Amino acid sequence: MTTLETLLNDPDLAGVWNLVPNRSTIGFKVRNMWGLVRVKGRFTEFSGDGQLTGGGAVFGRLDIRAASLDTGIGRRDKHLRSADFFDVERFGEISVVVTAVHPTKGKAADLRAALTMKGVTAPLPLSATITELDDGSIRIAGEAKVDRTQFDLGWNRLGMIGPTATATTDAVFVRAAQ
Repeated sequence: MTTLETLLNDPDLAGVWNLVPNRSTIGFKVRNMWGLVRVKGRFTEFSGDGQLTGGGAVFGRLDIRAASLDTGIGRRDKHLRSADFFDVERFGEISVVVTAVHPTKGKAADLRAALTMKGVTAPLPLSATITELDDGSIRIAGEAKVDRTQFDLGWNRLGMIGPTATATTDAVFVRAAQ
């Protein structure tokens, strides 16, 4: 199996890579009810692509349709889509832009990324595991802590919702046709 350093610097892998939505998941989890309940959700509509330069540089983008949020409870989803939280009528897209990958150990890496949500862009430190799969696709799995108030997701009656959410991704990319 290829090391991450080799994967990032392989000129044969240089080029555009497209996200495969039906092989990928984008989700989140947050503590609720004063930390007693963990609410999990996912986004069902997203797209993305990335580029490997073959010289170690990486660029990528993930676009998420905010209204595709799904926690499995319709009433909660409706509230999360409202102006109290994601305000999907005004801010339909959430985006993550990756500008660098720094290998740490084995297949682990720290990604330099920016998250844009509700018109606010902020750095998103993202730890990930990057693996080349047997079929030649690349899998990026990781998570990041997001301060909800930084993105105006601060609705919090009586302090019942935790201050941070954990964003998760398990994204599979395939090489674009050349």
